[in-house]
Amino acid sequence: MSKYDEIRLSAYEANMQLPKLGLVIFTFGNVSAADREQGVFAVKPSGVPYNELSPDNMVIVDFEGKTVEGLMRPSSDTRTHAVLYKHWEKISGIAHTHSTYGTAWAQSQRDIPIYGTTHADHCTMDIPCAPPMADLMIEGNYEHQTGFQIMDCLREKGMDYRETEMILVGNHAPFTWGKSVEKAVYNSAVLEEVARIAYLTEQINPEVARLKASLIQKHYERKHGKDAYYGQ
Repeated sequence: MSKYDEIRLSAYEANMQLPKLGLVIFTFGNVSAADREQGVFAVKPSGVPYNELSPDNMVIVDFEGKTVEGLMRPSSDTRTHAVLYKHWEKISGIAHTHSTYGTAWAQSQRDIPIYGTTHADHCTMDIPCAPPMADLMIEGNYEHQTGFQIMDCLREKGMDYRETEMILVGNHAPFTWGKSVEKAVYNSAVLEEVARIAYLTEQINPEVARLKASLIQKHYERKHGKDAYYGQ
């Protein structure tokens, strides 16, 4: 028994959702689950196929990106997770995928425009795409700098990570997060579906206009506002 068994199991179960939801193939992507009280998170080991994962091989890492417990190397994106956990105190789960439509928008270096109420149910703004990383940052600690690339983008766009829980990293792929690891995975699935719908919308009508502000506000508030009435 280990004091980290709970987050190991949570991280394992969350990682196993990625292929089930069609968000990854082979060893693409990773999910982590944090324990705020212990100041650590459990993350997928690097390069291990999903069908070979188990709770026991999830790696325990602190918020500085240092391995605390585990026999395998953690995900190559671990330092990105660590930076976000360290600076965003209200999140306990992070997911990173190379899902098809989300990654296509990231490679196109475009925000995903808010065209309809499916998008507005989850976010009141375009899903942001962080600009490609500067050469100096790439030459440094690349994965560490990716965390700052994400935070800088939200800050420059005036977005709050507690309200906008998803982003595209330019030329790379999506990252999502949430109050729980389950919410982080949920947000990954939502981002991919919104990206797919936005792509199809532009094929049908290249001149499509963004959703009007009144509908954005209505759909977001009915799920997330102080007088929310969606659900039981």
